[in-house]
Amino acid sequence: MNSLELVDSLSEFKEIKNIDRATLMKVLEDVFRTIIRKKYTSDEGFDFVVNTDKGDIEIYRNRTIVPNDEIINHMTQISLSEAQLIDPDLEMGDECIEDINIDFSRRHILTFRQALISRIADLEREKLTQEYNEKVNEVITAEVYQIWRKEILCLDDDGNELILPKNEQIPNDIFKKGDTVKAVVKRVDVRGAGPAIVISRTDPKFLEKLLENEVPEIFDGLITIKKIVREPGERAKVAVESYDERIDPVGACVGIKGSRIHGIVRELKNENIDIINWSNNLKILIQRALAPAVLTTIEIDEENKRAKVYLKPDQVSLAIGKGGLNIKLASRLTGYHLDVFRDVPNLEEGEYDIDIDEFNDEVEQWIIDELKRIGCDTGRSVLALSKEEIARRADLELETVEELIKIIQTEFND
Repeated sequence: MNSLELVDSLSEFKEIKNIDRATLMKVLEDVFRTIIRKKYTSDEGFDFVVNTDKGDIEIYRNRTIVPNDEIINHMTQISLSEAQLIDPDLEMGDECIEDINIDFSRRHILTFRQALISRIADLEREKLTQEYNEKVNEVITAEVYQIWRKEILCLDDDGNELILPKNEQIPNDIFKKGDTVKAVVKRVDVRGAGPAIVISRTDPKFLEKLLENEVPEIFDGLITIKKIVREPGERAKVAVESYDERIDPVGACVGIKGSRIHGIVRELKNENIDIINWSNNLKILIQRALAPAVLTTIEIDEENKRAKVYLKPDQVSLAIGKGGLNIKLASRLTGYHLDVFRDVPNLEEGEYDIDIDEFNDEVEQWIIDELKRIGCDTGRSVLALSKEEIARRADLELETVEELIKIIQTEFND
């Protein structure tokens, strides 16, 4: 059978993206089977041959020739007398193949076209969802297509839409339309209109894959990345371990004169990346995680997942880092909350000091900054002054100072 309008309908789908020819043929057959079931109540015994180039659709009905009184299923069986009306040369037991002719009206063509569009759209969504589910945690390159306040719309090489939300962008990221963006596929959200493919530049997996691409030893499995913690665009800590004692994992990741790490740092907008050797010894791991600070003593509280670390006064700021970033990342890397104490020689036995930044959970940052300004950078340095002097020098309300002293004394009395 052939219909000019049917040819036009089929020709629209000759170059369907993401749909292979075999799948398209199956879709077409399913649509025609629906038409057959409406006419014959069943599509059992029917075969279809579809030519999308010419718009030819051939439908064949296959039935076995049996005696009149032995017909059980009229869909698959036919009597000899009825079969010989189709082909006089047929005999008992032969297969009767009948060419079925269906005239497609304009309404049929429209219904067929709409059903085909719907089925192919569903298949494209399913295939795209499956394709990107298999790409989760892989790095891809896309082109910035449109920029909105809360997210960026990107297109991959096949024109598929990818979403880069604001919270998945590095703070220093600045893109314009047409720019190339590199990111990791984070997840695929299934929505009514189709899959929403979310990509990320802040996920630790992005840094892991960048390292894997730059360091052959990681790609080959000779070096394993044990854990990555990040403050995107600021600092990251990467714990690595080598299964070959001849390989220095830190040196291999950094490269000669930083050749391997520099490209990654640039991609991450100058994010400071600390590569450290992993250790199953918690104390050693904490020491390495707090580098470049040098610790004097570490006390582990395994039950509460806390550790007290003691350092010389000149090492405290190194351990804490700018804005407390170093100790925050070290805590996340080790899985232990780290409390920093000053190891001051002239303190009596059993005494210790606490850096003033350690009180930032209970004391507002602007008050801590004022205390630092007057030279009170530890808990004991605050307690060494009278509340009146603190209020005067730091320009604080007396009630605020009294509350501050109470908080600090409580910490030392615990």
